Amino acid sequence: MPASVVKLSVLDKSIKGEAKMPLIELEGAIKQTITNVNSLFFSQYFAQHIRAFSCGKEWRTTIISTRITSARDSVVGNYKQVIVTFEMFPVANSELRKFTFNYDVIMHEVITDKALVLLDQDWDNGIHDESGARVVGIIKLNVREMKIHPLEVNLEKGSSWKGFCSMVKLGMEHIKEGTDHLLFLIVLLLPSMLLAGKKKWEEFGGVKYSLTRLLKIVTAFTIGHSVTLLLGSLGWLSLPGQPVEVLIACSILVSAIHAIYPLFPGRETFIAAGFGLIHGMAFASVLANLNLSVRTLTLSILGFNIGIEMMQLFVIAITVPWLILLSRTSLYKWFRIPAAVLAGIAALGWITQRISGDANFITDLLDEFTPYAGCLVLGLALTSIAVSVTMKYLAKLEKMIDGLAN
Repeated sequence: MPASVVKLSVLDKSIKGEAKMPLIELEGAIKQTITNVNSLFFSQYFAQHIRAFSCGKEWRTTIISTRITSARDSVVGNYKQVIVTFEMFPVANSELRKFTFNYDVIMHEVITDKALVLLDQDWDNGIHDESGARVVGIIKLNVREMKIHPLEVNLEKGSSWKGFCSMVKLGMEHIKEGTDHLLFLIVLLLPSMLLAGKKKWEEFGGVKYSLTRLLKIVTAFTIGHSVTLLLGSLGWLSLPGQPVEVLIACSILVSAIHAIYPLFPGRETFIAAGFGLIHGMAFASVLANLNLSVRTLTLSILGFNIGIEMMQLFVIAITVPWLILLSRTSLYKWFRIPAAVLAGIAALGWITQRISGDANFITDLLDEFTPYAGCLVLGLALTSIAVSVTMKYLAKLEKMIDGLAN
C-alpha cells in the first residue's frame, strides 16, 4: 500500500497538519474493521500518536476532523484512505519552527508503514499549496534498533517581505496561467479604438480616444476584481467554483460578440467592472484556502493583487500598441472579426467543459496552443508593422500617381 503522508502548515501561532493513510493499514494497526472514524475513540487515538515536543514538554494536539475517502494509486489502483486534520500548539516560550515530531499512527504495529512528512505551507518562506510542498523528512522503523525515531523539525525562519514577494509572484503566475482572464480583457479591448455606429464598428477614433477608452476599461476591470478579491479572501462573499468558472467563460463569449457587433457601445467600462466582479471571485479562491491570519492575509491580498496587475499591464503593453497600429488601417476588421470568432469558439469550449466536467476537442486545442501565445503576439506585431508600412506606402504611391495624372 502507499505510505502515509503528513502535510504540515506553519500558521502564526500553531502548526496545522493533514495526515493521509491507507484504511487497510490503520485496520491492521488497531486490529479491527473500520467503517467510521468519526468517534471519540479515534480522536483520542490519533491525538496519542500525532504529537510534538520542544524543551522537553509536549505540545497540545487537537484533532479537527477525521474522514474516510477514496483514493487511487498507480500500483494498487483504487483504495480507501483516512484523512486526519489536526493542529499542534507549542508550549509557552518555545519556538514554533523548531520541534520534535512524533508520528506513529500505524507503524507502531505495522512495521512496514512509513510516513513522508512535507511542509505544505509556510507563508514567511513563500511556501504555499500553489508552489508545491517541500520534503521535511521520513518517519519509519529503524530495523537495526527496532525503534521509531521521531523527526527533528527545524524550519528556516522567513520574513514578511519574503512572504509578500511570494504572493506577488503567485498573482503573476495565476494570470499567466489564466488564459481565460487575459482573453476576456484582450477581446473586450479589440474594438475599443474604434468609433461605434448604429449597427457596426466604424473607423479608428484617434490615439487619444483609444488610450482614454483603454485606460477606463482596464481600470474598471481592476476595480471590479479587486473588490471581490478582497471580499472573497476575507470570507465575506463566497460562491461555488463551477458557476464562477462558467460565468467567466460567458464573459469571454459576450465580449467576443461585442467585438464583432457593438452590443453595448460606450458602456464597456461598466461591463468590464461587472465582469471584473466575477473574475475576482476566481482570484479569491486561491487565497481563501491558505488559512492565513489577519496580518498575512492583508499582505497576501495586496501582494496577490499587485502581481495580477503587473502581469495584466505587461500583457496589455505587448499587445495593445500593435492593435492600435493595426486599427488605423482599413484591414483591421479582417483581424478583429476572425479573432473575436476564435475567442467565442474558445469560450463555448470552456462553457461546455465547465458545465459537463469533461474536456472536449476545443479545450484540448487550447491547451496545446497556449504555450505558443508569445509567438502569436510576435506575429501580431510583425503583421501590424507590415500592414501599416504597406498601407502608408500605397497611400504615397496613390498620391504620387494622382499628382502625375493631374
